[in-house]
Amino acid sequence: MAGIFKAYDIRGIYGTTLTEEMARKIGRAFATFLKPKRVVAGMDMRPHSRPLFEALADGLTGQGCDVISLGLCSTPLSYFANGYLKADGSLMITASHNPGEWNGFKLCREQAIPISGATGIQEIERIVNRGAFDPPARVKGVVSHYEAVSAYVRHVHCVIQPLKRLRIAADFANGMGVIEARALEGLLEVDALFETLDGTFPNHEANPLKAETLEALRQKVRSGAYAFGVAFDGDADRVGFVDERGEIVPMDLMTALMAQSVLQTQKGPILYDLRSSHSVPEVIRENGGEPVMCRVGHAFIKQQMRDRDALFAGELSGHYYFRANYFTESSAMAVLSVADVVARANRPLSELIRPLRRYVASGEINMEVPDPPAVLAAVKTHYGNGRIIELDGVTVEFGTWWFNVRASNTEPLVRLNLEAATAEEMEQRRDEVLTFLHRAAKSSESSRR
Repeated sequence: MAGIFKAYDIRGIYGTTLTEEMARKIGRAFATFLKPKRVVAGMDMRPHSRPLFEALADGLTGQGCDVISLGLCSTPLSYFANGYLKADGSLMITASHNPGEWNGFKLCREQAIPISGATGIQEIERIVNRGAFDPPARVKGVVSHYEAVSAYVRHVHCVIQPLKRLRIAADFANGMGVIEARALEGLLEVDALFETLDGTFPNHEANPLKAETLEALRQKVRSGAYAFGVAFDGDADRVGFVDERGEIVPMDLMTALMAQSVLQTQKGPILYDLRSSHSVPEVIRENGGEPVMCRVGHAFIKQQMRDRDALFAGELSGHYYFRANYFTESSAMAVLSVADVVARANRPLSELIRPLRRYVASGEINMEVPDPPAVLAAVKTHYGNGRIIELDGVTVEFGTWWFNVRASNTEPLVRLNLEAATAEEMEQRRDEVLTFLHRAAKSSESSRR
């Protein structure tokens, strides 16, 4: 039981930390916590998602809650169905990009508002651990089934339709991206890789953040005439891109490109995660939008989007959020936004990305430290002559370079992202900051002894 309740979801290894009995308890605890009358529940293609669904539904219906089963679906589709059906909440059974032995639950309130550790998961954990469930209902809820794909496809098509039917390659990693791709049919020509659903992930890990998982897609794009290539993670709430030459495009620059599509039809706030290149807010501003920096993590981003009524948000991890999908991810809308920009410009993706590469980034660098808060405090003091932003960790901005240091939610780590105007300056500043972080970590360790 211990350790499955995370900052943003519930995750464990099936048969050990996550069992049918635990799923039943989670269903009862969800109903006790939220008091829903009707929830939607979907699942990914892992072989144990079905038995976990049956147990979860048993727990929910036992508390008097009706369950609308979506069957196999992507996480963006489950968010859409939550809002579209005006449900009181939703649960998606998935472990996203984790290996096949893992599974879990992503939880939402009404209108696909996420339930995170601080907004409900901790309380659900407490209810499970203490057995503090509401009494079983005198009349059990019922399970019904709803085919949500057609409604989702219509919804996506109402939001965006590219000018031309481009040809793209798509790596589904044997995951739920095949559902997102249903919304691309008729608008794009999609050549598929690894489209057979298989929760054991026989071809490669379903994680487009890892460059090695994109190798098959890159080879396919290079072998034919494709506008670009896309790669989905296991539950398809993240998507990565390669250009027409098979070169990987950084996910923050894709945020800037998608913003251009969104801002074609309406103006307003667009959020970008604070690790993103400074070219992202510049492009948003140049296209008539209002760039708004946001902290890392989908629960924070979605809340900030709602607070600002933002049109769109992009995260460096490949999550792309749309107001039109209840302020949640839609990988289908992300792909179509890119196709829209490419089609309108009638130029290759690589040419559209080239002017966005205005700066040089270090990439995210992790460092083990015994006392992350002490290290962050030291950064704030040492670099006090820069412009300091404390939205998530410590961001320090100077004239031609900037960096962010933030603590991991789950491990004794700090994560560094740094960007500068030139490669030489980036390397120099990166090494300077890393040297300081090592020194601050040693100092904090000594003071704890």
